[in-house]
Amino acid sequence: MHAGFDFGLAKRVLNVSLPLMGSMVGSLLAMFVDRICLARYSNDTLTASGPAIYTATAIVGFFAAVVGFSRSCVAQAFGRSGKKEAAYQGAIGILIGAVFAVTLVLMAPLIEQIPFLSNRPPDITKLESQFLYWSAYFGGAMTFNMSLSSYFNGIGRTRITLTAGLIGQAVGVVMTIGLVFGKFGLPELGMRGSAMGTLAGSLSVMACYLFCMPGEVWGNLRALVFKRKGSMLADVLQRLKKGFILGASAGIDNFGNAAFIWVIAGLGSIALAANNINLTVNYMGIIPVLGLGIGCSVLCGNAIGENNFAQIPRILLVTLVIELTYIVIISFFQIATPGPLLSPFGLADKPPEIQRASIATARVLWVYSLAFAFSMTGAAVLESFGLTRFLFVTRLVMMWFISIPTIYAITTAHVGNPNILPTCWVIGSTFEAVIGVLYFLRIFSAVKKRQNGIVLTYAESRST
Repeated sequence: MHAGFDFGLAKRVLNVSLPLMGSMVGSLLAMFVDRICLARYSNDTLTASGPAIYTATAIVGFFAAVVGFSRSCVAQAFGRSGKKEAAYQGAIGILIGAVFAVTLVLMAPLIEQIPFLSNRPPDITKLESQFLYWSAYFGGAMTFNMSLSSYFNGIGRTRITLTAGLIGQAVGVVMTIGLVFGKFGLPELGMRGSAMGTLAGSLSVMACYLFCMPGEVWGNLRALVFKRKGSMLADVLQRLKKGFILGASAGIDNFGNAAFIWVIAGLGSIALAANNINLTVNYMGIIPVLGLGIGCSVLCGNAIGENNFAQIPRILLVTLVIELTYIVIISFFQIATPGPLLSPFGLADKPPEIQRASIATARVLWVYSLAFAFSMTGAAVLESFGLTRFLFVTRLVMMWFISIPTIYAITTAHVGNPNILPTCWVIGSTFEAVIGVLYFLRIFSAVKKRQNGIVLTYAESRST
């Protein structure tokens, strides 16, 4: 399979992906503010923030991934038939998104009990519980927002996603600072305030999407709810079948990341603190790349809908070149200037042993960024094909049956040794790279065989 670098296609990729990258960068800055606030508020909130945020991400990630499959359906419908069919697919996604958002909110009393299942100190688990309770509320808003953004992203109107994201992030930053520290006339809520600030930002994003959503989508949604079209149930069930698999894949991925933090805790308090400090810096290398991966999947979905499979390798090549360029730049700073990068997150106030472990870990984060670019992009493109089952099986086997047990064995053999922390990151990154390679091999096979699960599902459901 031959694919040359196409500068015209690169421009198209950037036109779709740059607004998404901008939105991701905004999310990253908002996350920085949130983590800095928790790091500055107290040592307890800093310690609790790592497990709490990763656990919340794992739960919310499942719901958002199920709903987010709508983006691939909209992208293919848009490539195949234009905005009319894209609006129908978007309406199905919004209906599913609303149901899942309400479900997540109702689960708040159960989610807040999760930290008490661990053996961490009571003061820490109490703070985690406070955050997780409110994570069900901001997670519900994020889940519904995913269904709304899937329509705009699927038809390539990513500037709306950027605008809504930036407005929501600005609101979230102000509210987080105010609610954590009790500024701007707001109450001082500490850990709870961090989650409530995120909720405020998510609701602002929702308002922007609702305002911008075209009437054609709302018309389709009303028809689905009130007229009960005969094909509606089949369409929803087919969407949920693949969406649930995708959500399960995201869930085991996010819970795997949470498990990584819990396993690292076995190395002792120094390694746990150093790891928590590095988590946000690691996001610098991966979150902006997410925008490129989503943009790549949208363009691949459009190409599949157009039955233009030959364009997919070129889209992939252009996307990877842009992603790797960004990773080289950010990795330079992670390797050459780890101290300044880590200092905003409380490094300067920590004991020398935590500083040494943190800096050593920061210098190997580029390995994970590189592996993540391939695994994330590969997963996004496989989603655009509708090949969600392969995503689930590969992630389950490689992460939970090989990667996590391997890292657990290493930490168990080196309890109290923070110097092993960078090694754990490199090992985890290696398995992530293998996942990426498997994803790309499956993509090339799908292109060669011209596979398309979404089109087959779509055609069957509409004919009933």
